[in-house]
Amino acid sequence: MKAIVLKRIGGPASLHLTEVPEPQAGTGEVRIRLLYAGINFAEIMSRKGIYSWAPKRPYILGMEGTGIIDQVGGGVDPSRMGEYVVVGAQYGCYAEYIVVPGEQALTALSFLEPHENAAFLVNYMTAWVALIEIARIKPEEKVLMTAAAGGIGTAGVQIATYAGCRAFGLAGSEEKLKLVRSLGAEEAFNYSRTGWVEQAGKETGGVDVVLEVVGGDIYKNAFNLLNIFGRLIVVGYASLDPKLWNPLSWWRTWRGIPRVDLMATAMKSAGVMATHIGHLLKHREIILEVYARLQSFIIAHQIRPVVSRIFPLAEAGEAQRFIETRRSTGKVVLKISD
Repeated sequence: MKAIVLKRIGGPASLHLTEVPEPQAGTGEVRIRLLYAGINFAEIMSRKGIYSWAPKRPYILGMEGTGIIDQVGGGVDPSRMGEYVVVGAQYGCYAEYIVVPGEQALTALSFLEPHENAAFLVNYMTAWVALIEIARIKPEEKVLMTAAAGGIGTAGVQIATYAGCRAFGLAGSEEKLKLVRSLGAEEAFNYSRTGWVEQAGKETGGVDVVLEVVGGDIYKNAFNLLNIFGRLIVVGYASLDPKLWNPLSWWRTWRGIPRVDLMATAMKSAGVMATHIGHLLKHREIILEVYARLQSFIIAHQIRPVVSRIFPLAEAGEAQRFIETRRSTGKVVLKISD
């Protein structure tokens, strides 16, 4: 089968389409013929060799996708053959086929297009776990999304808005600010402009919850915007970008890692928490329960993911470059087959 195998650390041009053996479903497993795969920033970090959850190279990139079950192993209900599913995994979705435990192949959302389903699982599960399961947002609370025009950010704006909260966002261009507002945000602020912190503080009056994906100064300033009893949930670190040839960038990266100042949190009676849904995969009952709640919410409000561009599988490197250069909004996906 055709797949994108990460063999070594490198730039986007290091990703090439290659032929690998077609996987077979074992006991308790299903094989999925993939139609689309979603691209996540974690896969870009993996390509750079700076993602701690990545497996040992070589391996097939890709943490999520959508497709059709075309083979079931022993112990799996044969009626699942032909089922339309979404899949979340540590790796393996930049390929024509993937084999996973049956529990990791989850029912796709029937009202979404296949490319939208491929853009759904990681971003919306992450935002849901952060905002609903951990922060326990309540109606009328003010919720701020950093990098609000990205995949997790757009999901967060939609979830917070339909949960009855007052949503706010940060983004780096007027075009992205417009998108964030169109998804339901009450206001959005340009973090590339001087004075955005003061503007955000004045217009929001402080926020109750922050969904944080950037790190560095954005993390520090977002924490300062928290009200008493506020909660900041770290779900990523998009500013992580050390250059192998530049030791100064290593120091900047280390300095920008989100850290908890216990005295500062005590003075606000606030909390800083974090989640990584990949580490929830081993808790299968919890994952299934959370997904059921998320799916019911998405169906009830007919929420659709933002997909800014679709690339063919062979252009996975260019797709990652498109994200790295901050030209994307929402999700970028790879088309694998019809």
